[in-house]
Amino acid sequence: MIELAQRAERELPPEVWAYLMRGATVGESPWERWRFAPRVLRDVRSIDTTTKVFGAWRSPIGIAPTAFHRLVHPGGEAAVARAAAECGAPFVLSMRATTRIEDVAAAATGPWWQQVYLMRDRGITDELVRRAAAAGATALVLTGDTPYVGRSGGRGLPPLDDDLALVNVAQHLPPGADAWAAIEQDAGACVEDIGRLADLAGLPVVVKGVLRADEARRCVDAGAAGIWVSDHGGRQLGRTVAPAQALPRVAAAVGAEATVLVDGDVRDGLDALAALALGADAVFVGRPILWGLAVSGADGVRSVLNDLHDELRHVMGLAGASRIAELSDDLVVAR
Repeated sequence: MIELAQRAERELPPEVWAYLMRGATVGESPWERWRFAPRVLRDVRSIDTTTKVFGAWRSPIGIAPTAFHRLVHPGGEAAVARAAAECGAPFVLSMRATTRIEDVAAAATGPWWQQVYLMRDRGITDELVRRAAAAGATALVLTGDTPYVGRSGGRGLPPLDDDLALVNVAQHLPPGADAWAAIEQDAGACVEDIGRLADLAGLPVVVKGVLRADEARRCVDAGAAGIWVSDHGGRQLGRTVAPAQALPRVAAAVGAEATVLVDGDVRDGLDALAALALGADAVFVGRPILWGLAVSGADGVRSVLNDLHDELRHVMGLAGASRIAELSDDLVVAR
């Protein structure tokens, strides 16, 4: 991944690269605190990574929602969605996309999910949710850690044409409205919005940005079908616990009542193996997808996903697990 990141940096304007990497972890991955205790003498001639998480997937490693893909490559979100479908990997479309929802849906030949920000103008949010559901989204991902945009994530946005940045929202703006004010996050969002969105779209709602067991429980009790352990790529509140630390407690609190997802510094098959063993049903990556997109478009995204999938299959075999269901917390020990 280091070489891919270096190639992407050479491809992108400095201001775009700085925006993508703002908040990124420097130094040792937090997943490295987990060590493996592998099983032996197990039949691992065939490794099955298929999973069902709001859709059927070949791989449990998917693509997290990230904004403004056409800053990185002209193919944008449609190229990423196409690559994800070809790899059998989950894909989440950002509400800050630079490609129309309907065009991304046409490119996605497999299931896909729609990220949701609750905006100050709730009417815009509702219209985007309705469009996503009509276009075929199979789940909503409500990002819950952004009552305001963190200073490490939202300041210094590279130059971005409004035609791209507002491609999905422009048609829903009231006459004369200040577009950027209307689509700011609503600081009044609350757990009651989980059920409201589920009713509006007729889709399961996953709450993203959860790092506490009690908050996970609160969201599930309010109707969340899934909990996504995430620190927003380090771009919101600083000094939070890493998802790799928070995951075991959240998974224990949720149990079998809701799907558990995770992202945050997943860079190889070992990271994914640890996450799945600690209770995640699927694991998501963000920046590496953008690096691959920057280097070679959809082909680069496919390469990232296929490499991660192949690495996961390999290390599952070495750990003595032939199926995702065989990955459990007795395989990992905190160092």
